[in-house]
Amino acid sequence: MIIAVDFDGTIVEHRYPEIGNAKPLAFDVLKELQKQGHQLILWTYRDGAELDEAVEFCRKRGLEFYAINHSRPNEDFDQLVSRKIYADVYIDDRNIGGFIGWEKIRELLLDKSSIGYRAPRQEEKLKHSPKNKPGFNFKSFFNILLAW
Repeated sequence: MIIAVDFDGTIVEHRYPEIGNAKPLAFDVLKELQKQGHQLILWTYRDGAELDEAVEFCRKRGLEFYAINHSRPNEDFDQLVSRKIYADVYIDDRNIGGFIGWEKIRELLLDKSSIGYRAPRQEEKLKHSPKNKPGFNFKSFFNILLAW
């Protein structure tokens, strides 16, 4: 999967423009996701020197991103095209219901082969989709949030 991750309030406590303390489990879960082959995109409001500081903060903790504020590395920004990046999942503290926490994200996204569970791959999701349409199932997402 391609996973877009916000920085302030998600990877770290919100202290913008400073960098807050790392959120518990954030770096552990993100590195686990990378080990499983998921591509992580840093998706943040930060720009310029503040963005460089955030990237370096993550790099010092062993986290390198596939892309930063772009859908892919070295993507050229065209002012005539939307800056919205493409991802399968967006992890952000501004979600409906607020930030669900890294423990819950680990539970929802990481393979759990030791207990016989693994997150479904895109091909599997398509096979079981009622209309065979790719995309995010909002009904399932809201059911998860309500259960949480």
